[in-house]
Amino acid sequence: MFHVKHGPVPAAPEAAAEVFGDRLETAERYAAILAGAGVEWGLLGPREVDRIWDRHILNSSALGELVAHGERVGDIGSGAGLPGIPLALARPDVDVALIEPLLRRSEFLREAITELGIDVTVVRGRAEDTEVRQSVGELDVVTSRAVASLDKLTRWSMPLLRVDGRMLALKGERAEAEIDEHRRVMASLGAVDARVVKCGVNYLNPPVTVVAARRSAERPGSRSTGRASGSRGRSGRR
Repeated sequence: MFHVKHGPVPAAPEAAAEVFGDRLETAERYAAILAGAGVEWGLLGPREVDRIWDRHILNSSALGELVAHGERVGDIGSGAGLPGIPLALARPDVDVALIEPLLRRSEFLREAITELGIDVTVVRGRAEDTEVRQSVGELDVVTSRAVASLDKLTRWSMPLLRVDGRMLALKGERAEAEIDEHRRVMASLGAVDARVVKCGVNYLNPPVTVVAARRSAERPGSRSTGRASGSRGRSGRR
């Protein structure tokens, strides 16, 4: 259990009740964890507490609009559990695995899900590790938030996905430009139909910007490329 004092946590906005339903109280407990232990452990900046709902929790849960019933989701570089935990709270019908390479952050995630009492798995390791792929199996969706550039995210995400599975990456204003910059590399790694999708348009201002891409049936050179790029990409992970 976390034993950290924290200041006042902003009240949940009206939209949170609609998004989380009967799990609103659990979402409020998660907000308190982020505002307390999350700040104490260095996973969230103190200045972020005032905007913990719109910028972090509701922002993350908005990904649920792009996930189908019963799908299996892997959240790579999960850190403080964003976007994976809010997604799991908003969509209890999906199976969420939080993938995090750092021991301290993995411990935080395990403490958090235990305290929240939610059915979420924590997998310690890098997304490109064979052991992680064996642990999570083939996923329907891989999510990420503020982890890396699209070329690196594609290298890490595609091997975890089933054919026609989707990579959903929370991005910022440069999302379209980043797609244009990395489209060729993404295609070479099996990511097709890359596009920008806006989520949470009815309750977030601005709405969430998501880059969505689908894993194609054929991934030219993916096996050799995945090993080489995995070793190069390690220093870029959180």
